[in-house]
Formats: sequence, C-alpha cells, structure tokens
Amino acid sequence: MSLRIGIDIGSTTVKVVVLDEQNKLLFRSYERHYSKTRERACETLHSIQEMLQGKQVKLVITGSAGLGVANASGIDFVQEVYATAAAVNTYIPDTDAVIELGGEDAKIIFFGGALEERMNGSCAGGTGAFIDQMATLMNVTVNELDELSLKHEKIYPIASRCGVFAKSDIQPILNQGGRKEDVAASIFQAVVDQTVAGLTQGRELKGKIVFLGGPLHFLMGLRQRFVETLKLDEEHAIFPEDGDCFAAMGAALCATDYEPVLFEDALKKLEESVDTTTLVDTMPPLFQDVTEYGAFCARHNANRPPEVDIKTYEGPAWLGIDAGSTTTKLALITEDGGLLYTYYQSNQGNPVSVVLPQLKQIYQLCGDRIEIKGAAVTGYGEDLIKNAFSCDLGLVETVAHYKAAAHFNPDVDFIIDIGGQDMKCFKIRNGAVDSIMLNEACSSGCGSFIETFAKALGYSIADFAKLGLFAQHPVNLGSRCTVFMNSSVKQAQKDGASVEDISAGLSISIVKNAIYKVIRAASADDLGKHIVVQGGTFHNDAVLRAFEQELGRDVTRPTISGIMGAFGAALAARDLHLEKSGILNAKALEKFTHVAKPATCGLCTNHCSLTINTFDGGRRFVSGNRCSRPLGEEPSHLPDLMRYKYGKLRALHGKGQGDGSRGKIGIPFGLNMYENLPFWFEMFTRLNFEVVLSPESSRKLYLKGQRTIPSDTVCYPAKLLHGHVEALVEAGVDAIFYPCMPYNFNEGVSDNNYNCPVVAYYPELLAANVPNLKKVRYLNPYFGLHRPKDFERKASEWFFNEFQVPKRETVAAAKAAYAAYDAYKEDLRATGRAYIEQARAEDRPILVVAGRPYHMDPEINHGINDLITSFGFILVTEDAVAYLEDKAPRHVLNQWTYHARMYNAARYVCTQKDMELIQLVSFGCGIDAITGDEMRSILEQGGKLYTQLKIDDISNLGAVKIRIRSLIAAIEARKAQ
Repeated sequence: MSLRIGIDIGSTTVKVVVLDEQNKLLFRSYERHYSKTRERACETLHSIQEMLQGKQVKLVITGSAGLGVANASGIDFVQEVYATAAAVNTYIPDTDAVIELGGEDAKIIFFGGALEERMNGSCAGGTGAFIDQMATLMNVTVNELDELSLKHEKIYPIASRCGVFAKSDIQPILNQGGRKEDVAASIFQAVVDQTVAGLTQGRELKGKIVFLGGPLHFLMGLRQRFVETLKLDEEHAIFPEDGDCFAAMGAALCATDYEPVLFEDALKKLEESVDTTTLVDTMPPLFQDVTEYGAFCARHNANRPPEVDIKTYEGPAWLGIDAGSTTTKLALITEDGGLLYTYYQSNQGNPVSVVLPQLKQIYQLCGDRIEIKGAAVTGYGEDLIKNAFSCDLGLVETVAHYKAAAHFNPDVDFIIDIGGQDMKCFKIRNGAVDSIMLNEACSSGCGSFIETFAKALGYSIADFAKLGLFAQHPVNLGSRCTVFMNSSVKQAQKDGASVEDISAGLSISIVKNAIYKVIRAASADDLGKHIVVQGGTFHNDAVLRAFEQELGRDVTRPTISGIMGAFGAALAARDLHLEKSGILNAKALEKFTHVAKPATCGLCTNHCSLTINTFDGGRRFVSGNRCSRPLGEEPSHLPDLMRYKYGKLRALHGKGQGDGSRGKIGIPFGLNMYENLPFWFEMFTRLNFEVVLSPESSRKLYLKGQRTIPSDTVCYPAKLLHGHVEALVEAGVDAIFYPCMPYNFNEGVSDNNYNCPVVAYYPELLAANVPNLKKVRYLNPYFGLHRPKDFERKASEWFFNEFQVPKRETVAAAKAAYAAYDAYKEDLRATGRAYIEQARAEDRPILVVAGRPYHMDPEINHGINDLITSFGFILVTEDAVAYLEDKAPRHVLNQWTYHARMYNAARYVCTQKDMELIQLVSFGCGIDAITGDEMRSILEQGGKLYTQLKIDDISNLGAVKIRIRSLIAAIEARKAQ
C-alpha cells in the first residue's frame, strides 16, 4: 500500500499531512499562504522530498481554495466536508457533531444518520479572519489576545456577524476605559455566539462534540468560551491533538480510493500549475504616466494650512483633539488656522494614555511663549477625553468635520470622510449638516479593507497603495464584502494578476462601495458640486484618483485630510472666544492618574455595561450608560410616548375581565403583539381565560431561544420571539396563542394593509423550529382583523372547535375586543396631543420617532428613547400624528400598514415648524430599504432633515448619538439663520 498525502488549502493556510498504511501520521505542516496557495504547497512538498523520493504515493487535495489548484494541476480533489467526516469517522467514531473554524469558513457537521453540514455563507464573522481583525484592532497578536482572554472578569455583549459590527461594539468599550482582558474574552464569546446562532439554525448541539480547525486548536480562551457556553464536560468536548490538520488527514484517508503516482510526478504537476494564468477582467489605469500624476499631486497639495514654527511662535493657540474609533489626532492652531503641532497615531484601545504624553509634549514646546486659549474634543472618545483633561468643549464629529472642510472650501456642499472602519458622508445645506450617511453593515469601503489585503500580501499599507498608481491593468474586483473580495483577490492571483493590478483594483473597489453602497448615489450630481474628501484613507492617492475618475469631477483634498476632525475641533475652540482655557495645565498633568473598572448597572432592564473611570483628586467619569441613573441623577422625565405605550401594554399582565376558569393562555410579547395585544387580551379575558404575557425582552431571554433560530439574517425582534415562547412553555401555561396574520387593521390610507412576511408568518416558523413547543398546546391559526364581520364568523367557529366556547359568547367578546383596541388607539392619540401641547407650552422641540410597534421594546431599541429625551426632545411616535393626514399617492406601492403610517407621519411633520422625525429601522428588514428612500424624499421635499437609526442586537449607541447630535446641531444652525 502506498503512502497517502492530504493537502488542505484553506482560505488563509495550507495544511499537508502524510499517513502510513496504519493511518499513522508521519508528517504534518500548517502554514499561512498569503494568497500564494500553489507556491506554499510546493514548498512544503519540497521539504519532505527526501522522505518520499522515488516512492509511489496517493495524493488528494481538499479545502475552500483547493479546487482551483486541483483543477489546474490535474490532481484529485475531495470536498472538505467529506474529508473531515472521513477523519472523524476513522479517529473519533462516536462523534455527534463537529464544529470547525477556519480562516474564513465556519462549519458545523452533524453526524448520526445522514451527514448534515451547515456553513457560513456571505460573511466571515466568527472565523479566524474575524479574530485576526479583532487582534489588529486591539494592537495585539492573536496569541496575546488569547492570553488576555484567560484573565477576564466579565463578558461584554459584542456582535460577531461582521467585523464592522464588532468594532463598533468594541471600540467604545476600549475608548471608555474597558479592560483589554474582558474585551478579548468577549471577542471569543462573540465567535461562539455567531457559530451557535448562525450555523445550528434550529438544530440542537448535544452529545460528543469535536472541535477542529486552527483557531480552536491554538486558542485556549476560545476553547474555554465554547465549553462553558455549550455546558460540555471533558467527555463531550473533544479537542484532537491534530485538530488543525484534520481535513488534510481526511483527504489523505480518502486518497486510498485513488490510483498511486510517483511522488516526483505529482510534485511536477503541482509546480507546473503555478504558472497557469487565464484572462482577468481589467479596467483602465489610474494614471497614464508620471507627468499626469505630478499635475494631480500639485493640484491637491495646494490645499494646505500655513505651517508655523512652534519653537519661535508667540501668542495664543487653540487645541483640537479627535479621539476616533481607532486613531487619536491632535491639532494645535493659530488664529488664522496655521498649524503649530499635529499628531496622528493609533489609540491602542486607550486614548487617555495617548493624549496625556502629547499634552505634556505640547506644554514643553509652548513654554511661556504660547498660551492655549481653548481646547475642544470630538470623536468616539469625546466624553472620556473631555472629562479626563477638562477640555472646554465637546462637539459632535460631523460639526467638527464641517468646520474644517468649510475652512478650505467655504462653498462645500458634500463631505465624505473615510477612516479605518468608518465612513461618514454628509450633505451641507444652508451652512448646516443636512443629512448623514454612515456605513453600518459593512466596512468594505474603508481603509481597514485595504490594510487587511496589504498585510495578507506582506506589504505596509503605504507601499501597497503606491503599487497601484501606475498599474496598466487594474483588476475589476466589483464592490463586495471583504470576505467575498478575498475570494476575488485569490481568483485574480490564480489567474495571473500582479500585486500592482490588485492594489489598483482594490482602490477602485473602495470608491465604488462608498458611492454605490453607502451613499447610494445615482450620479455625481447626487453628491454635490463642491466635494471635500477627508479621512486617512484619502491620503492614499490611488483611492483619491479612483474617486475623481468615478465621479468625473475634481474634488478638494486638504493635505491634512487625516486630521480634519482635530483641526475642526481646534477651529471650534477658537470660536468660543474664551479668555482662558479650563484644560489641565502642565502642573496638573504631572499628578494625573487614570484607573478604569468595569461594572454592570442594575438600575433598569438595559443592564448597561459601564466603565467607571477614576482620575486624580477623586474625579470620576462613568461611561457606557444610556441614561443618567448610574451618575446618581434621575433620568429625564420628559414626555416619551414610546415609554408610555410600553408601560400601558405591560400593565395588562395579570388584569382582565374574566375569572380564568377556561385556563391559562400564554401570549408572546413580541412583533405584532405590540400592536394587537389590547385586542387579544380583551378577547381572551372576556371569554374567561387568564392571559399570561411572556416576560420582558432581555439579552438573557434572547439567549434562551438562540439555538432554535434558523436564520441569522432575520431581524432581531423576530429572533427574540424564540426566547419568548420558550419562557411561556416554562411558565406552564395551558396553551400558547400566536396567530398568523397576513393582514393588519385597515386604516384607509394605503393601497393595501398587509403585515410584513416576518410578522405575518413567524408563528409557523416557531412551530417548525422550537422543539419545546411540542410540550404545550401551541395555537397558530390564521386570522384577519381588518374585516370585523368576517373575523366574528371565523373566530366563533375556531373558539367553538378549540375550546367549545358558545358562538354567541365569542361574537360578544370580539365586539368588546374591537372596542378595546379603538380605545387604546384613541388613548395614544390623546396622550400624543397632550405631549405636543406641553412641548409647545415649554418651548421644547418635538421628535417624532417613526418605526414599528415593536420598536418600543427596550431590548430592541436599547434605550434610544431615553437618549432622545436626554437631549431635551419631547418624544411622540408615528401613530400619534399619522391619522392627521389623509391618503396620498406615493412613488412606491403603499401596501403595508406600518409603513403607510410612517409616510403619513413624515408628511405631517413637514407641516410643523417645531417637529423633526427620526426613522427606526431593524437590520435584516428588506422592506425598509424601500421605505427609507421614500421617507427621505418626503422629508427632504418638505424642507426637513432625514435621520435614520438602524438597530440590531448590538447595544452600542455611538452611531445613534452622532446622528441625534448632528440633527440638534442642524436645527440650531437653521434657527441662527
């Protein structure tokens, strides 16, 4: 029998194993390939040439990047799931399930009966690449991240669906002083949650589970999180000694069935395939020659502030600090905007430790000649830095960037700022920030996108960017997610594209993502005539050139594009016209100390993860809170219709007309029940049922049902329902009632009155995916409430068949239920009117929050309503004003009750001077892609600002705060005109 070789070419690594006749491992190798897959495999085989020279071998390739290599070389290929299954069946035969994490792939294989495999599709959240990305963000190696995680004290909720989501959760924790140990463990917990929620898709993980792949082989902290989350003991959690090479071992086992070949022949086939190239889809070059590039540089380098020598200058100065998501920037300026001092560095997860030495340095350079007359701070770490160093002003970053842009181009009407992982675009109208677009679901148009590829190919980002400037055939990589782009880049390399062509292609790709995905522009005119670009990514001349080419017009890039936030903050500090700044002086900095401790607030259901920062002299700053309770202050008690509605519905629990003699009916408190609960509650209690509501939503409740969620992309409000029905089963109710409702109430203002498909049919999905519902009587009939007579007829039949309720009794209960629903709606409208009257009497701005009924759930909105009222707004919801407008034609088919209400609310807001509107959108809601565009056009045509807040299971409100504060700044700027 021949020796068998298995080669597993994954997305980031190449694994090679050699097995003997008894399936014993003679050789194993695990190496990163940096996209040079065939070369790496050849090098490894060369290293074992002595062992195999002149021998007959059986060779098989597997892995996500292996098929192309196998086809090009004519070597046999086996699909990786079969390879893994072969290894598991051979070495650990009584396995129930395998969890395998690779560089960009994550999969769960269920054994027992038919082999069933679940694999990540469009996203690499929860894989090795995700962990690499998070380690880079925290400025540690992956091994250091692992060591840190083993010393954790608490776990923060961190999203893992995408690196961007995770960064937007992690960055504020770090910026506000959270411990790196806790964040490291939380990253691994996020990987576990992503694997369990995203891949089990409703099937339970139990029995003996084998953990495979590089991340699970090397990272002890990741192992610990899996074992604890899945509650496994040593017998049921198996980590094989060669778990990182298991698929390669499986490939070698599968090789048994193939013909042997001479080792030298196999190696030659592989080597010859290295040079095979095919045609690549290419685009025109960025620059034809050096002359064209020279003219381009000269034009952009003209936009520079005067430089002043800090060693000789005498007089006043103003300081701006931008504590961004990944970098900290400082700018010290003179009155005319001359630059005395600048600084731009990674904040390494702790902006305080970066700003402190910089301030000391600035004071040393200033001596007695220069007096700092004002200091302002902006960015994610604004509150922390402002409190730490007693800065005079904190300002929202959109305003800081606008101030800086207007300094270079007073006519600016569009600003685009691309940073490491954030993209911010704002339109300027009448001297104020008018509308804001932020990337929220994807970072494929950001700087870290290029950085990831630069590192993977072994270049610094600066060198990598320069490579593309004169590439003659930039590769057309499209505008896709980073993970997909990885495969496009690998394919381009396999097809013979040079690194130069790929670099240029990536720069063009970033621009396309920005323009068509984030801004969603139809043409260059949608952006504006006077565009200012800024952010570290636009330092990259290839990206800037691609941007101008795509738009077909010249833009302004100041030479200080990377520090525009800090420069704008310094200009804002100057405009305060203070006699003296309150910033800590050089003497105070000598005594400066900072200690950060994590804590969880238990004062309400939000359970905010707090960071308590203590500074010298007993000064304290609490961050991570969504209201003022942890600070010892009572939260704002300004009128808030979201809170009012939620309280009114929860108060129904345990009340009702009847005596409960017909049994306990459980109703899950989620989705359309926020709309229809008054109806069903009245109906059942009139019929002498006791109604039991599921508990209030919480992260804990979500985790209770997480394993039964079959779709990772459905909206968070729907995912929560799994926990709600599990809780009702545990509560011991006689039956759970959750009807399918394709139609909602007909309010006469739309083309039809549908519920969205998720709301309409989710009861059926729960029936199919929550095994515990088999333990209880689960009732999910089809009902429509839009035609009362039809409902009375159908309900009287159904209640008679299910509970033997006399038909006359059901009809009377239905009439009472309609009356109760009408009374509830009228109460909301009357309360809304009272809130609006109070706002006008007290001269307060009114904010209409337009969303779905279930957006009032504190676990879904994460306390956005508290945040809004903390800024002095009186909050009403769309249903309190929508009825004041009649039906009007829309550009889109207006067939959803909830959306028709939002359109009418937006139309009404346009008629009221003291009202603004914010639209709440759930991630994963397909219909809202249409609704958002329609809401924007209604508001903008009516001269109002459009603000959209996207909410998911992520509880960090950083982006939300930016939008609300920008809205306030725009309202104030309009008033001042």
